Amino acid sequence: MVAELIQQQELDVEVDFYGFALQDLDDTQVPLEYPEGREAGGAFLTVHEGRLDIESAGHTHTAALTAEVWDAEPPAADGRGAWEERAEARLHCPSGELALWGVATGPMDASVHLSDTDGMWQVRVYCEGRREVQRLAQEGVPEGIERYLVQFWPAAG
Repeated sequence: MVAELIQQQELDVEVDFYGFALQDLDDTQVPLEYPEGREAGGAFLTVHEGRLDIESAGHTHTAALTAEVWDAEPPAADGRGAWEERAEARLHCPSGELALWGVATGPMDASVHLSDTDGMWQVRVYCEGRREVQRLAQEGVPEGIERYLVQFWPAAG
């Protein structure tokens, strides 16, 4: 079976203090709201119940995020970018929607729609532009330098 792309969203992420998260829109389903429990400067991707914490290479900037929802495991995106980081995780999303959260700014206006129902998801996160944003964020507030590709598909069993 060939995986089929169900939907794709292009979002701007307001990164602050080197991080952001994708957190279940229904915050009653999230035991620790972002940034509680965040491992600042830790792993590129950390999973908590109902949320994904992503560590950026730049302090304050606007990153570009492409979110893809697939009906099955998609092909690896190796040829689609000069990826400097990649990670994979499993996430439970009761509301079917993930809100973007900043470290200090809290919830942003943007969200990623996964489905209309509760579900378990496999997720693959890729990032490029890290070295460049690390340098540029020391001089200003760059936009669109750091780019993320986040692929979601239903987790098996």
